[in-house]
Formats: sequence, C-alpha cells, structure tokens
Amino acid sequence: MAILFGGFLHFADSITTLKPPLYPKADAIVVLTGGYQRIDQAVELLRQGAGNRLLISGVHPTTTRTQIRRLTQSPANLFSCCVDIGYDALDTIGNAREAVRWIHSNGYKHVLVVTNNYHMPRSIAELKYVDPATDFIPYPVVNSDLKTKAWFTDPNALRTILSEYAKVLLAGARNLTGFGRPVGLRSEEPDEATGKSHI
Repeated sequence: MAILFGGFLHFADSITTLKPPLYPKADAIVVLTGGYQRIDQAVELLRQGAGNRLLISGVHPTTTRTQIRRLTQSPANLFSCCVDIGYDALDTIGNAREAVRWIHSNGYKHVLVVTNNYHMPRSIAELKYVDPATDFIPYPVVNSDLKTKAWFTDPNALRTILSEYAKVLLAGARNLTGFGRPVGLRSEEPDEATGKSHI
C-alpha cells in the first residue's frame, strides 16, 4: 500500500509540474482527441512550424474535417495541405497504433505528442510500446483543474489524477505481461508480434 501511495504522489507531482518544450520542433505532430483544447493547441503548433504535418487521432466517424476546421478556426489551405484525420482509434491503445501506422507511412522520426498533462504518461507509454524507435516529444496541454498546486484539496482534480493513475498501473501491467491488451481500433488490426488478429 505504501508503494502504491508513494507511486501516486510521484505520478501526481510529475503531471502537475509537466511543462511543454519552449521551442518545440519535430518532423510531425500527433494529437490524441479528447477535447478541442488539445486540437486547438496542435493546430497552433502546426501554424508555428513546430511540425510539417498533423494527425488528429481518434476522431469520431460522424465528425467531419470541415467541422474540426471551423471549430479550430483554421485556414482551409492549412487543413487541406497538412492535416490528416484518423477515424480508427477507439482508445489510447488505438491512438498509439493509428499514430504509429501514420508515422511509419510518412517516414517520421521525431514526433510531438499533444494531449492533456494527466494523459501524457500513458500516451507516451503506449506509443513507445508499439514503436520504441521513434522519438516521441511530449507537449502537454495543462488541464485547468490541475493548474493549482493544491490539487489534493480539489475533488475534481483528485478524481482525475486517481483515475489516470489507476489506468497507468493497468497499462503497465498489461504491457509487461502482454495479456488483456485490446485492439483499440475500429478496423481489424493484427498483433504486432504474432501477426494474428485480435478480432
């Protein structure tokens, strides 16, 4: 129990103090869906030239490119030239598989990963599990509930961190053992190691 509690405190401290790089630069940018704040930040990074191309991973099938472009108030020429939409991912595991497929097809080596600060450790872990060779550069979007240093007195912030810590522990155990790892994609995807389908 003491180890779990100590691990939780370390996890909470790491995500509440996580900061984006001052001068981010990579071959490309991947944003994991879960809120338009993340997508706005990723599009802004693309505008600034932090990466040459952007993948928005895990978009719901009913959401169109035009809707995303309008919500982010992005120029049409930016979206048409440099933004790809990924509709296949269902969860963080699916995000990793969808993103790595895109990364490999384009030959990228250094990739900025945009997601909320509390979601970043698990996202990077899943990406590295699928693709240990690519250099994934965290670009955390700070959740407003976690800006305060007194997060432990805020029930919403505490609930968010506890929930994500539990997911990180589960993901770590799953990745170590290889058991209970879902596909995470809408389409059929073979296992990286065996080539056998999970579906």
